[in-house]
Amino acid sequence: MISVRRVGPEAAQTVLEIVRAAFSTRPALDPPADALGETTETMARALADGALVASYDDGPLAGRSVGALVLDPQGPTLWLRRVGVLPEVRDHGVATRLVEEALALAETYDDVAVLARQELPATSRFWREHGFVPVGAIPPYVELRRPAPRSYDAPDADSMREIGVMLAGSLRAGDVVVLSGELGAGKTTFTQGLGAGLDVRGDITSPTFVISRVHPPLGEGPPLVHVDAFRLGGVAELDDLDLDTSLDEAVTVVEWGVGIAEGLADDRVEVRIERALADDAENGLDPRRVRIAPVGRRWLAAPSVIQRP
Repeated sequence: MISVRRVGPEAAQTVLEIVRAAFSTRPALDPPADALGETTETMARALADGALVASYDDGPLAGRSVGALVLDPQGPTLWLRRVGVLPEVRDHGVATRLVEEALALAETYDDVAVLARQELPATSRFWREHGFVPVGAIPPYVELRRPAPRSYDAPDADSMREIGVMLAGSLRAGDVVVLSGELGAGKTTFTQGLGAGLDVRGDITSPTFVISRVHPPLGEGPPLVHVDAFRLGGVAELDDLDLDTSLDEAVTVVEWGVGIAEGLADDRVEVRIERALADDAENGLDPRRVRIAPVGRRWLAAPSVIQRP
């Protein structure tokens, strides 16, 4: 289990040691990585707005700081700097946990940005796999960005539908919504709100037994394709569904779509619904938290299009 904590200038030495260990084992670059010129003093100044440090909760490395990421807010953008992981724990999910936590902190910003060296294509590939898209280059760097996510409280079914209606106002034909959450979290209720916002025909119910349903528009908008991917074996089966309409002409919502539906479109909206905390459940409450994360260049063009209701 990997824990992530937020730190400040007091952790400059810890962050510096991780950064030096991470960057010193990379291939030699010309010019050398700026990170290798950091000192405790410069790192402390860089940590004025904080950093994230990852550590293991158990195992032989329990309690040891193994990864770090410096937060650098600049206006509406949260920049991620000095992202590094100790060589012995690379490819074990540490960097991913740091990025996930950084995105959770980015909800008051329009977007999140990072620079990657052009000579290190694997680094750019890592960021693209986490929803960042290249937007420009200033040699020797590539600049990558992704829209910041937004989270909303849904204390009841009506609130869940209202959030769906809100998102529908930003969708257009060809958009894909990847919807996740445990059984009974409210995925179908959320989709009912999407259907209401898109003004489509028919009652929206769980498509579990038919895999997919097409809801034609009542007006001039796009149809809604509602898919349950729980029993699908991959994106090829999703592509092969016998739908009555082209996905390019519809808004497509895929429940249980994580790991499958992302292949349908580079531009998509990932929606995750989380159920109540244990304390709430014990008090007879069952609120949800809805996290909406736009991914892709289309959403960068209007990073604040998904607004809080």
